[in-house]
Amino acid sequence: MDFIQVDIIGLSTSPSSGGAYALVLGEIDGNRRLPIIIGAFEAQAIALELEKIQPPRPMTHDLLRDTFEAVDIDVFEVVIDELREGTFFAKVRYRLNGEEQQLDSRPSDAVALAVRVDAPIFVSPDVLDEAGIAADEEDVSALAEAEASGSEEEEESGPVSQLQRMENELEKAVEEEDYEKAAELRDEIEALKREQNKN
Repeated sequence: MDFIQVDIIGLSTSPSSGGAYALVLGEIDGNRRLPIIIGAFEAQAIALELEKIQPPRPMTHDLLRDTFEAVDIDVFEVVIDELREGTFFAKVRYRLNGEEQQLDSRPSDAVALAVRVDAPIFVSPDVLDEAGIAADEEDVSALAEAEASGSEEEEESGPVSQLQRMENELEKAVEEEDYEKAAELRDEIEALKREQNKN
C-alpha cells in the first residue's frame, strides 16, 4: 500500500474542549487535512519541539529518542495506519541491526517522536479517505456563495436536510481553521450516514 506523506499544519484548541487539542496534519501533495484529537501533554510535547524550546529536564518523548539513539535504533518513519470506531492507530517504524521492525503507538506519541528524530509522517489512504477534510479554496468559495443565497434556495427546494446542514457547518469550520470542531462534525456526519444506511 502506498502511504501518503503529511506534515504538521498546527495545533488548535477551544475553551470548550476540556483540555483536548486537535493535531492537524496536512497532505504534502494534496489539499486534505486530518485533525486528530490529542491530550494536552502530547500537544505540549509536539509544540515544544516544533518551537525548538528545550525544557530543563528531558520529557518522556525526549527520553524515548535518547534511548533509541543509545541502543542504535534508527526511527525512519511513523505511519497512522488505521481508524477504528473513531480511534486512530499508528506505528513507529525503525531499524535495528539492519532489520526493519515496528512498534504500536498512539498517533500523538508517534508524531511527538517523529518531530524529535526528523522522521517523515505518513497516513494510509483509507484513513485519509475516511477522516480527511478537504481544504480546497474553490469549495470554500462555493460554500460561502451557497450560504449567502441559502434563504432563497430553502424557499425553492424546501428545508436543508440535517446531513446537508452538518456538511455545510463542516466546510465552514475548515474555512475558519477550527479543526477541532471539524473533527467532531466529521464524526457526527459519519455516524448519521451509518444510521441512515441502516434504515
